[in-house]
Amino acid sequence: MTDTVLINARWVVPVEPAGVALERHAVAVRDGRIEAVLPMAQAAQRFAGYARVELPGHALIPGLVNAHTHAAMALMRGIADDLPLMRWLQEHVWPVEAKHVCAEFVRDGTLLACAEMLRGGVTCLNDMYFFPEAALEAALAAGMRAALGLIVVEFASAYAADPEQYLAKGLALRDQWREHPLLSFCLAPHAPYTVSDASFRKVAQLAAELDLPVHVHVHETVEEVERSLAEHGVRPLQRLASLGLLGPNLIAVHAVHLTADEIAQLARHGCSVAHCPSSNLKLASGLAPVAALLAAGVNLALGTDGAASNNRLDLFQEMRSAALLAKAVARDAAAMPAHAALQAATLGGAKALGLEERIGSIAAGKSADLAAVALDGLELQPVYDVVSHLVYACGREHVTDVWVGGERVVRDRTLTRLDLSDLQGRVGLWQTKILN
Repeated sequence: MTDTVLINARWVVPVEPAGVALERHAVAVRDGRIEAVLPMAQAAQRFAGYARVELPGHALIPGLVNAHTHAAMALMRGIADDLPLMRWLQEHVWPVEAKHVCAEFVRDGTLLACAEMLRGGVTCLNDMYFFPEAALEAALAAGMRAALGLIVVEFASAYAADPEQYLAKGLALRDQWREHPLLSFCLAPHAPYTVSDASFRKVAQLAAELDLPVHVHVHETVEEVERSLAEHGVRPLQRLASLGLLGPNLIAVHAVHLTADEIAQLARHGCSVAHCPSSNLKLASGLAPVAALLAAGVNLALGTDGAASNNRLDLFQEMRSAALLAKAVARDAAAMPAHAALQAATLGGAKALGLEERIGSIAAGKSADLAAVALDGLELQPVYDVVSHLVYACGREHVTDVWVGGERVVRDRTLTRLDLSDLQGRVGLWQTKILN
């Protein structure tokens, strides 16, 4: 890794301040951090000795943050399509997991996911899955930033026997790796229908003591809400509130079926929502009230969910879908403008994870997590508004270069860390096992 580098770009889109696109600017990087953002002419004089990267037809943006995924499920991409959530889980996903999920499965599946995400400009993932130590190993091998979910469910798995063991193993992993610059951790109780009150109380206690985010599926489907009313007498969000889980640390994943009072409650408590538009559409879970959430001041992040329910780990697709759906649901063409979608995919995700001081925007002092997007192809001409193009016209195929902590982990569309031929072979072996 070069200790000092000057990246000259046709546009720099810093995300902070909002709505700004800086033309013919440069980003100076020293020891993995952004040293300065300034016009090219000034940069050439001030940083004359730095190695140069020239991006004459590109937009340089903050690395995208995938605020909700189950990375290892990349190995289950397409195994059970066109089904509603509970049938998809109970009849297909959970049986495959029970038979095949182990540390090797998670490592290989997460490597596959990291390869896909990095080539699409995603530099940070927020993961929720079994064997987080294997996901951690894979993310570091790929050179990717990761927030590892310390999963909690009531049922036994190959990873742990009960909620106490899930938490004990997850917390031990956090204690071992908490100082690593590319790693952070979240408590990850799976969902209201798989986690007991006692486990939620323990999670709330640990979140308060350790200042950890709580990453949980909530209000994803009508069925989930109805089941909570039948079993607990209250809607899921009210149950979480009564157990002490609402606060700035809460990442409410999906949050599709919300009343106006619940939206106000999320805003009042400073909660974040991880919006997963493609997964919500594919599982027919519903249309999230994004415009209402934004209007209330709720921090919005974007996630892909797992590749088994999307089937792409593609935040460019999520940005475009989120913006278009928000307009349709609100019947307001101004709902979720392009910059709001880009912010949700970058700084919104960083804020949800408690990482907004380190990543999510291009600002001096932050980590150099960056993605270069080529805008010089014919299919992207002309360019009147670069932020609009990033959300409505570009795709992940236009990402050419990616840096994480100043390391260039994608160079000219090629991963610099991973041997894809070896990975492809291991993925094929898993496919054969799952089919048999």
